[in-house]
Amino acid sequence: MRHGKKINHLGRKSAHRHALLSNMASSLIMNKRITTTVAKAKALRKYVEPLLTKAKDDTMHSRRTVFSYLQDKESVSTLFGEVASKIADRPGGYTRIIKLADNRLGDNAEMCFIELVDFNTLYSKDAEVKKAKTRRGKKPAGKKAEGAEGSAEAETPAAEKPAKKTAKKSTKKEDKE
Repeated sequence: MRHGKKINHLGRKSAHRHALLSNMASSLIMNKRITTTVAKAKALRKYVEPLLTKAKDDTMHSRRTVFSYLQDKESVSTLFGEVASKIADRPGGYTRIIKLADNRLGDNAEMCFIELVDFNTLYSKDAEVKKAKTRRGKKPAGKKAEGAEGSAEAETPAAEKPAKKTAKKSTKKEDKE
């Protein structure tokens, strides 16, 4: 029985598992979002959230501690620079796991996104409000186009436009004869 055994071994020995989580954490910090399985994402969340908490305190000791986990200078500098400034006010919960609808083709494993919460603009309150899409249908007959008030096309009646098209068709027929 597995009473009290909380770690997910992910089918790997401990050294392989630590290398996997280190590489995934570096990728997450550099790319802000990665696609992986749900089991790996849950293990990665436990691995990376304490590192993100340590990054809030920019000291030499915390940098060395985080480097011992990540083993990548670029991801450590990104973590302490760009990421730490965004998560400074957040008390925890730095990552979000979003399950995907499709499972992996080879082994039918559940797939998901794991992302840093503050870097996704879709869910943030300060996100830009997108304009509603306009329809491309006909405008009501009584209204003129807003931007084309002075142009010749806005003033021409609708009856003249089809006449021009038919005139072009008649010239093509005459050319053939």
